[in-house]
Amino acid sequence: MRAVRQETFGGPEVLRVVEVDRPEPKSGEVLVRVRAAGVNPVDVAVRAGMYPLLGEPPFGVGWDISGVVEEAGAGARFAVGDEVFGMPFFPRAANGYSEYVAVPSRQVARKPTTVDHVQAAAIPLAALTAWQGLSTRRGRRGAAGAGPPCRRGCRHFAVQIAKAHGAHVIAMASAPKHDFVRGLGADEVIDYRTTDFTEAAREVDVVFDSSSEGERSLSVLRPGGTLVSIMEHGDRELAARVEASGRRFAGVSVEPDYASLEAITRLVDTGAVRPHVAETFPLAEAAKAHELVGSGRVQGKVVLSVD
Repeated sequence: MRAVRQETFGGPEVLRVVEVDRPEPKSGEVLVRVRAAGVNPVDVAVRAGMYPLLGEPPFGVGWDISGVVEEAGAGARFAVGDEVFGMPFFPRAANGYSEYVAVPSRQVARKPTTVDHVQAAAIPLAALTAWQGLSTRRGRRGAAGAGPPCRRGCRHFAVQIAKAHGAHVIAMASAPKHDFVRGLGADEVIDYRTTDFTEAAREVDVVFDSSSEGERSLSVLRPGGTLVSIMEHGDRELAARVEASGRRFAGVSVEPDYASLEAITRLVDTGAVRPHVAETFPLAEAAKAHELVGSGRVQGKVVLSVD
């Protein structure tokens, strides 16, 4: 089968399409014929050696997949022909940029029926991060994002999921993106380039921080409110300061979870949440996809088509 691999850390050019053996599913696993694979900022960081999640190369990056079950191991949750999607193995290697992946069947879910494989592949990692951070921390007012480094793919799901939970959503975005963010359901949009969000937002129940602005976000949280951080989830000193201020700290490190995927699927199929795919590339152009994601200029998600 074809798969994207890298032999060394470096720029997008280190990604190469190679021929490798097709994996065999074990008990409880399914072999998925990948139709599309999502490209996330973490993929770019791992490829470049900025985030040594997988150790030293060689390895293959990519986690988000959507495809069709080709084979099912004994006891697997799915049958041949089922359409599934997910983020298997994270934070271990999943080799998602491949024609086939063998994955635990409890780490994928049935693909939403209202979207195609390209759109489905844009969902798992970003939406799971937002869902796992927000689903048990409900409030009337929530703020999503906090400046330019914000992981946009995750943030566009966070706005929609918070809105689906009934929150009044305050989002941070540059002026050219305000219409897009309002279209996601944001009630208020703050231009972080011209306005200090700590002055513009007050008495917020939940802050979803995806840009290492946790310390500054404390001033906008009401007493008893929750700071959800995906960038500083392991920062014990920050957690202690948050708790000492009378607020709660929730560090989120995303994990595969079919139950959460099923909940997200229901939101997608009812129209409450929709993925936004900015651009699609063929598998052979994974390097171009990484270049675009790494530029920080993409609005929505980038996906590889694996047909």
